[in-house]
Order: sequence, then structure tokens, then C-alpha cells
Amino acid sequence: MAKVLIKNIKGLFQAGNELPKYKKGSQMDDGDLIENAFLALEDDEIIAFGKMEDWGGITDWRDLEVIDAEGKYVLPTFCDSHTHAVFAATREEEFEDRIKGLSYEEIALKGGGILNSAGRLQEMDEDTLFEEALERIHGLAEYGTGAIEIKSGYGLSVEGELKMLRVIKRLKAASPMAIKATFLGAHAFPKEYKENHEGYMKLMIDEMLPKIAEEGLADYIDCFCERNYFTVAQMTRLLKEGAKYNLVPKVHVNQFSIMGGIQAAVEHGALSVDHLEELNEDDIKALKGSDTMPTFLPGCSFFLSIPYGKARQVICADLPLALASDFNPGSAPSGNMQLLTSVACAKMNMTPFETLNATTLNTAYAMGISDTHGSITVGKKANIMITKQISSLARIPYSFGENNIETVILNGEIFHSHLKN
Repeated sequence: MAKVLIKNIKGLFQAGNELPKYKKGSQMDDGDLIENAFLALEDDEIIAFGKMEDWGGITDWRDLEVIDAEGKYVLPTFCDSHTHAVFAATREEEFEDRIKGLSYEEIALKGGGILNSAGRLQEMDEDTLFEEALERIHGLAEYGTGAIEIKSGYGLSVEGELKMLRVIKRLKAASPMAIKATFLGAHAFPKEYKENHEGYMKLMIDEMLPKIAEEGLADYIDCFCERNYFTVAQMTRLLKEGAKYNLVPKVHVNQFSIMGGIQAAVEHGALSVDHLEELNEDDIKALKGSDTMPTFLPGCSFFLSIPYGKARQVICADLPLALASDFNPGSAPSGNMQLLTSVACAKMNMTPFETLNATTLNTAYAMGISDTHGSITVGKKANIMITKQISSLARIPYSFGENNIETVILNGEIFHSHLKN
């Protein structure tokens, strides 16, 4: 029986046994911070926490590891609710194209972008894809990520999509991180279906979905609803078909244009609507009263030099919001969630506590793992991170690019990156 006691914690963030399932509006700036605290873990669960003055001392030293966190903060690990972390190759050449003046959409129209990644994925064997992805996501754990959603979408064929989803299934078994799989066959139309969109829709519905369901490969279904990609009608049709296999929607909408995708996604019970670089009052109205989590991806805005999501508008509307990395080789080649909080503070006018709520409790909701992750709550998974000695939690977004996390504990055990393989 493994036991860990963390004592003299400068501040315990997101701590409480009756926290809401997500924070919204003015709640976003409340950290539920307990100062001068302790935290007790046993096996893979949180069993107790509180102020040091209320701690009863150690009664059983057997198999106990004691960590003195004086001057350090303890938080639940980050939950990254939107990534494309399984891919075959990076895309530096497109980075250079953008520097020379081409837009993301122009690069895609000339055969780059998603189709570039799809072509390279077809050439890589499943074992190599798995090994590289495992190393990649465990590198993110060093920066505090303890749960991650991973999408398919670089396969764009029956074989390719199944290969990606099988890799994600293997990652779930091999990694201590909590992992959710999302089927994103509707990421782009492959070259051979460029003039036959209906043919590709039928391929996803008639061939991909049944095989994915048969092997239990996906938790969610996604669609890139955007100009030059998939229409609202096509997305709606796909979400209805996915519902037959109990696949809950988590969809890409409003990255470059407003097409009514948010309203349609909410109507079909989407757990989250992601990107939202473009947003209007009708979108805000559609989100009010829904259980759909608006999710911004500021790393993508930073890398592509496109507008940032209107975080203040969403918060002022008394809505929740989540922040995810969109980690992928083309438009957001970083899964560093600490850096993400920096970008959100500097470019979206969010407070440090708002960004930390948006990357823990709210992203756990957007991943569908609120019952086990996202907060310091008795009975939840012992997935926590301990900072270095820092003056305040604002240091995390303030010192952009610096790793302020000293120790990561996943499922009650200290994570060591050298054990990743």
C-alpha cells in the first residue's frame, strides 16, 4: 500500500469536497486555495487534505513517503482536453511558408496542412507511431499534464483512422496518464474524395464508425466544421450517426468563420465546442443554459497569428471556459500547458486563477473525467503537481516558457520521465 503525505504546502489549489463540476463567470477567479496545507494520498487516491493546524500527525509510518512542500504550491495536474498528439512528422516547412506570407488556409489548399500529416502517417508503421507518441505525451507530463484527450484525423482512410485509434488505445494501456480517444475522421476531405464529399461521408458512416465501435476505439466524435472543410449539415449528419454508437460530440467550430456550428453542436449534446477564435452574440446565447464547455486554443492563435478567443466576453456572460493546447504538428506544436496559461493571461486578458481553473477543473469536465480528475477532492485520483518554491501561483503564467513544476504524481506515484518507455 503506497502512501504519500505532503506537508507544509504554501497553497493547495482547487481544493474542496463540494466544488462545482466546473467554474463559470466570476467563479473563474476563485482558486479555492488553502494556505499552509497538507495533502494525503493512498494508493491512487486522495484521502485527506486541509490546513496544517488541523493535521492530526502521522499514526502509521509504514510504506509512507513524506514530502515537505515548504514554499511550494500543490495543484491538480493539468487536463488537456484537445490534442492531436499522435502524428508521424513535424511540419517545419509550413512554418517557414507562413513566415513568407502564406496563410494556414493557403497552405492547406496547396496540399499542406492536414493532408500533409495524413500522407506521412500512412507511411509510418503502428509500432513506431505508438513509441513516438508515448515519448511525446510523457514529455508533456514533466510540465504537469496528467490527463490528455487525443484525436485521430490524420488517417483519413479506414486503415489510417483505425491505426491512429489503435495507437491511442495502446497509449491508454501503457501510460499512467488518463487518456480519452476522439474519432476525427471528418478532419479534412482526402485528395481522392476532393470532388466526392458524399463518398467520404459514406465511408466514415458505413465503414469507419462500425469498426471503431466493434473494437471500442473511441470515446468521442469530432468534426472540423469550417469553410473549405465540413459544413454544418455534414457535421450534424455525422454527429447523429456517431450517437448511434454512443459517441459524444466534441467538435471544432468557429476557427476562421461563423457558420452556426456552435448552435448545431449544442443541439446535439456536444460536451465541448473548441477553437472559437470567432464568436458572436448568437453563439453566446446558444451556450447559455447548455452543458457544453466553450474551449479556447490560444496556442493555435499564437502560432498562426489569428485572433484570440474572446475570453472576457464569455466570462462576463457568466459562462465557463476551458483552455486546451491543440497540440499538433501544424498549427500548435506545443503541449506545454504552463505556456498556455502565459499566452491566455498576456493575450486574452485572463487572470492567473482563471487560466488555472480553465486548465484543471474545466478541462476535466471537457474531457468527461470530472468524477476522477481536475481538483483536490477526497476520492479523486492522486494526480497532482508540486511547484518549485515560488512567490505566488501567478509565477506560472508570468515566467513564460519556464517549467515551474518540480514533481508530478500520477495515480499516487511520482512520475519519472526516464521510465516512460
